[in-house]
Amino acid sequence: MEQEFFLVDPETRRPVPEAEQVARHSGAEFDVQRELTPFQIEFATPVCRTSAELAEQVLLGRTHLAKAAQEAGCRLLAAGVPPLGDAGPSPLTDERRYRLMEFTHRKMLGGQGVCGMHVHVGVPDRDTAVRISTALRPWLPTLLALSANSPIEDGEDTGYASWRSIVWSRWPVGGPPPHLGSAEQYDRLVGTLVQTEVVLDAKMVYWDARPSSHVPTVEVRVADTPQTAHEAVVIAELVRAFARTAATSAEEPERVDDVLLRAAYWRAARDGLDGLAVDPRSGRLAPAREVAAELVARCADALRDAGALATVEEHLEWLRAHGTGAARQRRALGDSGDPRELVDRVLAATTAEGHPGLPWTSHRTGGAR
Repeated sequence: MEQEFFLVDPETRRPVPEAEQVARHSGAEFDVQRELTPFQIEFATPVCRTSAELAEQVLLGRTHLAKAAQEAGCRLLAAGVPPLGDAGPSPLTDERRYRLMEFTHRKMLGGQGVCGMHVHVGVPDRDTAVRISTALRPWLPTLLALSANSPIEDGEDTGYASWRSIVWSRWPVGGPPPHLGSAEQYDRLVGTLVQTEVVLDAKMVYWDARPSSHVPTVEVRVADTPQTAHEAVVIAELVRAFARTAATSAEEPERVDDVLLRAAYWRAARDGLDGLAVDPRSGRLAPAREVAAELVARCADALRDAGALATVEEHLEWLRAHGTGAARQRRALGDSGDPRELVDRVLAATTAEGHPGLPWTSHRTGGAR
């Protein structure tokens, strides 16, 4: 699992370009990478095989990176866009690839310094990865709604639960993947995109579900960076359970209309989990929480086998009472009217252990203290 974070100044609470320093302080123990701007940093867990192992690694990585940020004179913030400052202030990270992207895609890179989470699930072959990506298409808006954590930009409410996804949708190959039937079809399409210079290479295909370009996994990239480690693990467990369910199903992936799917994305980005959702399978509106419960029910056997069903169901109930990261950000801003107080609350949540009373909060190790 890969998570991207902002680095913010402890006084102004605005992004600061300290990724190089933070990476240096983090050492070689953890997989830490620089991102599009020097205001961002990424941490990737090792391969994890159980819920407890993943929860431990996510929390260890966040606390380690937060310590490295503090040593570099800044703070680690888990949000899809920075609540103070804009999403992607210049300059870009000074690497050849990012400079080439700036040349090919030009002003579009402005504001693209947003933070998301990518979940990789191991698959036996690339055909299976394409099958899972295609089957996941109708449910990607639901995963987006569950993870929404970017409503405030530069101190103002955008009116969207996930402003990150709206910003990211500018990319010509962002959003939901096309309905494809095989890895051969996928490779042929990506080859055409490279040949026509829409993308630099296969790594720049930013669809929200895709076969990984460098490891034997299906990669799901639809989520905002969740506010807490616990929420990150819940999203990852849902993705893993859906991947297993789709890979073993005898049914062909359901085909949904592309226009309705884009509409479902937009509605999920705007309303998150608190409003109505466009169901791209039926074209009707339904309460977003009911659609989320349907997703969990569809994956129930795989979640149960992983020992995660009860925790995921309890998390949905917790969200009903406390709201997603987006709702909590709005509430924090409303409580004080000061966006700096909002940033402070998100900073505290970034390395929080989890939600009281939920099983994963107990998987804490000495290194995470």
